[in-house]
Amino acid sequence: MLHLAVLGSTKGTDLETIIQAIEEKKLNANIEVVISNKADAYILERAQKHGLKAVFLDPTNMTREEYDTKILQELTNLKIDYILLIGYMRILSTKFVRAYPHKILNVHPSLLPAFAGGMNANVHQAVLAAGVKETGCTIHYVDEGVDSGEIILQKKCPIAPNETVESLKNKVQKLEGEAFIEILNTLAKSL
Repeated sequence: MLHLAVLGSTKGTDLETIIQAIEEKKLNANIEVVISNKADAYILERAQKHGLKAVFLDPTNMTREEYDTKILQELTNLKIDYILLIGYMRILSTKFVRAYPHKILNVHPSLLPAFAGGMNANVHQAVLAAGVKETGCTIHYVDEGVDSGEIILQKKCPIAPNETVESLKNKVQKLEGEAFIEILNTLAKSL
């Protein structure tokens, strides 16, 4: 069984997909904790609705390193196999990345390396502005750069002529959830 921690700053749509897969016995995993840097992030409410441990850690007046140390302390007594970044709007410190080498997975809403460094709707807007014919999502290991870690899996979708930022976001989020389940099932078999 995989033991997971989730870091998120937004709605946590992909978290819902993972929770459903666990509940439906399509994924042998347990989410040990969901941590957010935003008190009002829906991901925390989503976690609580499913009886998961949901923790808000306030980053106010902290450096990146100080905040990440706080997260590491929260994870200390938990057995964590992998950390999933789901809509996490912070860059992790070198100390944090080195504490969990090849154990932190990030989802990015484009086909990296294209449109790296952007977040959320800004990425979809950039994709549409570029006029590309397809996009998708990338799940990659987190390294010390931004969206530069080893790519684990990409899923693609076509861009319709009348596509909007919102419609594209919905298509890509569906792919993100599918990609996470696929990867986590593969990782669970390797433990």
